Formats: sequence, structure tokens, C-alpha cells
Amino acid sequence: MTQLVDISHQITAGMTTHPGLPGPEIDDHLTFEESQRRYAAGTEFSIGRISMVANTGTYLDTPAHRYRDGADLADLDLEKVAGLPGLVVTADEREIGAEAFKGLEAEGRAVLIRTGWDRHWRTEAYGSPEHPFLSEDAARALVDAGAALVGIDTVNVDDTSEDAGGARPAHSALLAAGIPIVENLCELGRLPTEGFTFFAVPAKVRGLAAFPVRAFAMV
Repeated sequence: MTQLVDISHQITAGMTTHPGLPGPEIDDHLTFEESQRRYAAGTEFSIGRISMVANTGTYLDTPAHRYRDGADLADLDLEKVAGLPGLVVTADEREIGAEAFKGLEAEGRAVLIRTGWDRHWRTEAYGSPEHPFLSEDAARALVDAGAALVGIDTVNVDDTSEDAGGARPAHSALLAAGIPIVENLCELGRLPTEGFTFFAVPAKVRGLAAFPVRAFAMV
């Protein structure tokens, strides 16, 4: 029997995804009560409105997030984000090195990195610079291995500490190779190591480089 496993976070009004970025504003554009003046008796509708930065909740980065001439959401082929064979890699260290992926068949697969950091979601600890991240060597190893997509259950695939000096080598290597990145995944422990299909499809917005996704696996 096929099971669908949701591995994305809820988006709620005012929540913090990344320290320093504003939380989403969610309210009504048209309420049920207001709509009653527009429609026949007994007919009513609700139309919501949301204002948020693109990097909210569980979201996907395209090359345009890092590179001025990179492909954006409207350029994104569905084959890059839907129906991908998945692979879960469990990592316990803060800096995840290339050795974590040695000997794994990553070609054409969504490589999802399970660190367990999602347990801190909606706490101050989640966005702290102590979160696990990929080293530059690890990102290049995934590029060389032909990974189709890379996801992680932390606030950032790169080191965000002061020691990193603002460098983002994992983003740079993966997005230069056209490999989408999904950050802020959750509950990867519900998935098998392999034998599942991954989906993380964003809206097709021209001019945006990142957008929330409903990430899920078909097991």
C-alpha cells in the first residue's frame, strides 16, 4: 500500500523561519460576511491574503537565489522537483563532510539529509549558528555524484556562524550545478533510507528565486 508522508512545516502567521526575516502576515482579503453582499442569498466565499518573504517555512531555492543569471521558479523543470527517487542520509556531526556520502548512489536522486535539527523548530535554538550544515567538499561531492536535488532538516544548508564570514559554499556549488535546495524539512525519520519518491513543487512565479513547498514522500 502506498503511503504519503508529509515532511514540511506548517506556515503560521508571525512565525520565524530564519532569524532576521519577517514572519508571514495572514489575514482576510474578503470575509464570508463581506461576500454576502456580492452573491445570491445563502452563497458566500472567503478569500485570504498572505504577505511573506519567499524563504518561509519549508522552501526551495533555485539558482537565481545565488546567481543573477540563474534560473528562477518559472524556469524550474518539474522533473527536478517531482517524482524523484529519494535517499535519506543520516548525519550526526555539525559539519557534514563528503565522507557522509561516500559509496552512496546519489545520481538522479533527491538526497535528503537527516540531522534531527527539526526538533528545535519554532524555538530560538533552531536558527542558532550551531545548526548542522554541509561542508564545501560535501556539496561538491553531491554535485560530482549527480544528485538531482538536495534537502536538509535545518535552517540552512550552509554554515551561518560568524566564523564562516558570510561565505555560502554549499549554496554556491549546488545552485551553480542547477541542483535545487530544499531547507527546513522535517520528520525525515519517518522515511526509509531509500525506496520512496520525493516531491517538493513550488509555485511557478517569474522573478522569484525561492518559494515554500509542500514537501512529501510517496512510500
